[in-house]
Amino acid sequence: MSTQETIIAASSAYPKPNQTFQYGTAGFRMKADLLPSVVFRVGLLAALRSRFKGGQYVGVMITASHNPPADNGVKLIDPLGEMLESSWEAYGTKLANAASDQEVADYYSQLEQEFNLKPDVEAKVVVGCDTRESSPALVDALVAALNSLSIKPNDYGTVTTPQLHYVVRCLNTQGTDRAYGEPTLEGYFTKLSAAFKGLMKGKSTRTPVTVDCANGVGGPQLGLLKKYLGDSITIEVTNEDVQTYSKLNYQCGADFVKVGQRLPPSITSPQPLARYASLDGDADRIVYYYVDKSNTFHLLDGDKIATLAASFIVDLVRASGIADFNLGVVQTAYANGNSTKYIEKLGLPVVCTPTGVKHLHHAALAYDCGVYFEANGHGTVLFSSDALARIQEHNPNTPAESSALKNLTALTELINQTVGDALSDLLLVEVILAHKSWTPDQWDSCYTDLPNKLEKAEVADRNIYKTTDAERKLTEPKGLQDQIDALVSKYSNGRSFVRPSGTENVVRVYAEAGTKGEADELAQKVKALLN
Repeated sequence: MSTQETIIAASSAYPKPNQTFQYGTAGFRMKADLLPSVVFRVGLLAALRSRFKGGQYVGVMITASHNPPADNGVKLIDPLGEMLESSWEAYGTKLANAASDQEVADYYSQLEQEFNLKPDVEAKVVVGCDTRESSPALVDALVAALNSLSIKPNDYGTVTTPQLHYVVRCLNTQGTDRAYGEPTLEGYFTKLSAAFKGLMKGKSTRTPVTVDCANGVGGPQLGLLKKYLGDSITIEVTNEDVQTYSKLNYQCGADFVKVGQRLPPSITSPQPLARYASLDGDADRIVYYYVDKSNTFHLLDGDKIATLAASFIVDLVRASGIADFNLGVVQTAYANGNSTKYIEKLGLPVVCTPTGVKHLHHAALAYDCGVYFEANGHGTVLFSSDALARIQEHNPNTPAESSALKNLTALTELINQTVGDALSDLLLVEVILAHKSWTPDQWDSCYTDLPNKLEKAEVADRNIYKTTDAERKLTEPKGLQDQIDALVSKYSNGRSFVRPSGTENVVRVYAEAGTKGEADELAQKVKALLN
């Protein structure tokens, strides 16, 4: 049979439901029972993307991150471990919405011709999935698409999203002067643990950190990482039940803690000033938190992690004697206003981008070292290839410079620079707190968050809401921004914005004000404008 015929035959097993699909910030994400046809077609897109990139490895991750257990999703990973190039999102959307098997095959052939893809360039596709009940069947749909093209996928099984990003980059850089690491999970664990142990040499034994794994894939993977870390850190793991599918992200995880600004119920007797952290379902987000001596909850979110990392790295760079090193911080509109002021006090530039890791990642590439975290805890630190070369080639003049340079070099190994990685970021935070000898409240005292509230409003059509100024202002519906501004003006330190979700048909409302009551009230009043 011809390629067209094999695609048609295989596609017929995955009929398209009566649904319109859109490749968004997180790829395709929705109720899992709607996804088989989408995942099949994403398999075809992955093959095209790999061939377009000259036969480099492309990743496909099946996950719905912090979403409820009944959801799932699929997204592509580009050769250096980045999110899919945005111009290709439209091809994925069109392929997913093709009305018939024949149209699927025709569009595949059209893209082959449009990109002048040579038949002798073999596609290489790497596959991973999270622990959801629906994931194995969706992997089967993906494999069916690749089989129809006579492609044998590299299936890494159940992994965190950042682990698959790491593997893709390693596969594409091995044997080059940009080799990122060993393209195995063992290579991932070895790289992180070796860097962590190096950075913790001479540091006193730390008290335990308790990590809530959202009953997702982060639990078993953190368990494996602990074996490599040995006695260099004590990690107590909670919410690690991946067998009971309904527990995934239920009253636990980074999103639960961040949105609700409270402890997960699994932590029944929190110890004052002990360190707690929560991952999300696919372990690419992390938030920290603690209770003070009066048992009051305090959140240490992505903004707090970004400021902690930026201040530590800039100190290391200065202490190592490297001159003219350009470090910047990238935030979104969700970043707390006081975090932005704190970064500016450090003398560092701050850039605001639209929500979505692809926007932050791109903006961070403009610096020798770009630190980016969304407030939800998704983020990482990027070092440019030029910066890495300068770090490697720098000759320290004193023992103090030599020590700082050694730590800076280890830090570049500890950080997963392909994408936000909760396990890597966990170790990063632990290293910095150990070096500073800080307790959580000392970290927290760098600046005080303005009270804030995040709400979401069910709407008939999220697409009527159009934004500008990095999503901080609405251009449509007309007049709505003026109403929001009028409300905001009535509150001290007031700030609020509205933006359509990139993953579900809702509109998100964020508000800040001088007190918690005012922030809650402002959020509710802005939300009421949407009805």
